[in-house]
Amino acid sequence: MKALVIGGTGPSGHYIVNGLLRRGYEVAMLHSGKHEVAEIPATVEHIHTDAFSADAFSAAIDGRNFDLTVAAYGRLRRIAEIMAGRTGRFISIGGVPAYRGYMNPTVLEPLGLPVPTAEDAPVVPVEAEDAKGWRVAQTEHAVFELHPQATHFRYPFLYGAYQIAPREWCVVRRILDGRRSIILPEDGLTLNHSAYVENAAHALLLAVDRPEASAGQIYNCGDERLLTLRQVVEIIAKTLDHELEIVSMPREFAIPARPMIAQPWTTHRVLDMTKIRTQLGYSDVVAPEQGLAITAKWLRDNPLPLNGTDEKILQDPFDYRAEDEIITSWKALCAQMPKVRFDREPWYTATYSGPGGKPRSSPWS
Repeated sequence: MKALVIGGTGPSGHYIVNGLLRRGYEVAMLHSGKHEVAEIPATVEHIHTDAFSADAFSAAIDGRNFDLTVAAYGRLRRIAEIMAGRTGRFISIGGVPAYRGYMNPTVLEPLGLPVPTAEDAPVVPVEAEDAKGWRVAQTEHAVFELHPQATHFRYPFLYGAYQIAPREWCVVRRILDGRRSIILPEDGLTLNHSAYVENAAHALLLAVDRPEASAGQIYNCGDERLLTLRQVVEIIAKTLDHELEIVSMPREFAIPARPMIAQPWTTHRVLDMTKIRTQLGYSDVVAPEQGLAITAKWLRDNPLPLNGTDEKILQDPFDYRAEDEIITSWKALCAQMPKVRFDREPWYTATYSGPGGKPRSSPWS
């Protein structure tokens, strides 16, 4: 059996390639050749070309056919066109921005994506509403027009080794720089679905194993369990043995946290994983806490170049002078907040608190 993996050197690529090798595939990787990873065995064929050029891609595979194609990189719509009639199975990777409201939750009422968001949720309907999301949705449609039995995965943010512009670097660099505080909006309680790279690859390989169940299907991809932004920060700090004060403040003031929440809102982005669990038997092979610890250590040992391209993509200036000014001002404002007296101070709902109907510490007891 012959498999073509378009990409393969990205964060989940070597897990996919090695998973196919274990399944008995003869694997060819098509990629630029600019980046190689040690995890790829020497037995794998490398086809070096520009996956974003339809002409270069066509020329590179001229006269060749494959039993399986995994499209993990390049211009997916053009790749789907070129591989029509040249591959037995077609598995593609896209993104969750296809969902209506993922990039622009203000188009939904009430504000924000449904929690969780299932695969049958509406996708972006018109370009004027969200140009990027509309293109992603249109590409998905084109894939199934050309390959009706294809399987398509909607990837969220990935974390792990080799990730471009990793969100976790916003925390790791501050720790490496000796920072003792970090600003988070709304106590860091935002949920933003992500996937550890090995989990994402495992999800795709399950589709390889279950061709009949996965044929013609779109699947959400992500860790089974979600961590809040605060939990992410706490796990990274603990892994790197560093004390880091989390300074919570309203989103409007938490400007330095923008690269970490990756959106102008603190709405949740939570994917429904029911379909991939029930149809393909998915479960995490790496717990998110473990994946974050691996990621933190890898970034510590393989730091991003300071002020390099990846940091610029993250759009985190690491402006500690400004951060200290915000923290000082916020704490001063909190200290000036007057103590408001209530005739009967509101307490926590006691409906299910057991005999007596009141929490033990209620001032109304």
